[in-house]
Amino acid sequence: MTEEDFAGKNLAQLMDMLVPPPEPDPIPMWPQTQGWIWLAVVVLALLIWAGLRWHAHRQANAYRRAALQELKAAGEDPVAIAVILRRTALSAYPRSEVAGLLGREWLAFLDQSYGGSGFADGPGQAITRAPFAGDRAPVAGLAALAEQWVRRHRPVEGLT
Repeated sequence: MTEEDFAGKNLAQLMDMLVPPPEPDPIPMWPQTQGWIWLAVVVLALLIWAGLRWHAHRQANAYRRAALQELKAAGEDPVAIAVILRRTALSAYPRSEVAGLLGREWLAFLDQSYGGSGFADGPGQAITRAPFAGDRAPVAGLAALAEQWVRRHRPVEGLT
């Protein structure tokens, strides 16, 4: 454009002659660097791994949840608690290690497997007498002790 094209025109006419700037190219949503792609792959892999670990942990502790539900239903009944504890121990430990234990040995095993002493020296003694005597009289603190054992015992890895 030359100066003659602008001669005799008012401001409004000159503004009409302006050409708008070109629109920029649209911004792509795809990352421009491979680093972001690799980061997304690594994060996705970690999420999948964490989900699989959580599922395996949940499956491995299903026997605990079942035992806790049964303990709630049993109340303070020492016979029912003795059966639940034996069944739970058989789920968490090798049968050859647990099935033959009776009396003081059974109570010592329970104490040793969770790090307490409530079975050999406390209300847990009732679980060795009650099933054989048929005594279903409630024993104070036995249900809480059994629940503590179910929650805190450490099972043998790979067995459950």
